[in-house]
Amino acid sequence: MVDYDTRLHQVYAQGRALPADSLNTWMQAAAGFAPPTRPLTVLDLGCGIGRFTPALADTFGGPVYGVEPSARMLEQATAHPDVTYLEGSAEAIPLPDTSCDLVWLFLTIHHWSDPLQGLREVYRVLRPGGSVILRTQFGDRMPDLYWYRYFPSARRVDAQMYLPFDEVRALATRAGLQAEEEPHWVDVTEPRTQRATYERLKLRAFSTFEHIAEDELDRGFAQFERDADADPDREVPTFPAGVLLLRRPSS
Repeated sequence: MVDYDTRLHQVYAQGRALPADSLNTWMQAAAGFAPPTRPLTVLDLGCGIGRFTPALADTFGGPVYGVEPSARMLEQATAHPDVTYLEGSAEAIPLPDTSCDLVWLFLTIHHWSDPLQGLREVYRVLRPGGSVILRTQFGDRMPDLYWYRYFPSARRVDAQMYLPFDEVRALATRAGLQAEEEPHWVDVTEPRTQRATYERLKLRAFSTFEHIAEDELDRGFAQFERDADADPDREVPTFPAGVLLLRRPSS
C-alpha cells in the first residue's frame, strides 16, 4: 500500500499533470464506452486531486462524486459546481445503493486493500445496466516502458503491483459484474522527449518508485539525467493505455 498523505501529495499535481489534449482524448473515449443516455451520475473512485473529475461532469452532464482515501490529495482537488468530493475507500464507498450510472476507475484498483470487496462495492452503487470504465495495467501484459532501463527492479515491481488480466476479470465476475473478453487500447499519450520524461519522472510521483530502494533510485536518476543532457530531444516510445469495460447486468 502507498500512503499519499506523506510525500506523494506534494508532487502529484506537477508529476502527473495531464495535458489538455490527453484529457480531451480520455473524455472522448469515456463517452464512447459509457451508456448513451445523458445526463449520467458518475463516481470517480480514487479521484486523487481530481485530474478527471470536473471533466467527467462536463462530459456526462450530471453530478459527479469524487471519492478518495487521501485527505491531503482531496485538499488539492479541483472544484466544480457539479462535483462533490468525499473521503472514502473502494471497500466502503460513501454513496447509497444504485446511485450511479457510471464508475470511472483510473489507475486505482492496484491500491485497494481488498479488490474483491471494492468491486462488490462498485456493483452496489451502480444502477442495473450501469457501466465501469477500468483503466489499469495488467501484471501479465505490462508494456516495456522506456524508463525501466534505469531502474532494474521497476518492471518486477509493476508486474507484482498490478493484477493479471484474467484475475481482474475473475474478480469482477465474482462481484456480479460482467467483464468484456479483452481490453480496449486507447492511444492517449502525447509524444514526449527524453528531457521531458526525465523532468516528469524525477519528481517520483509514480507509486512504483515507493517500492524501489533509494540507492537504485539515485543511480537510475543520475544516469537518466546524463542521458537527458546528452540527447534531450530524443523521443521516447509510448504505449496505448489498457481499459477493461465492466457492466452491472440490467436484471
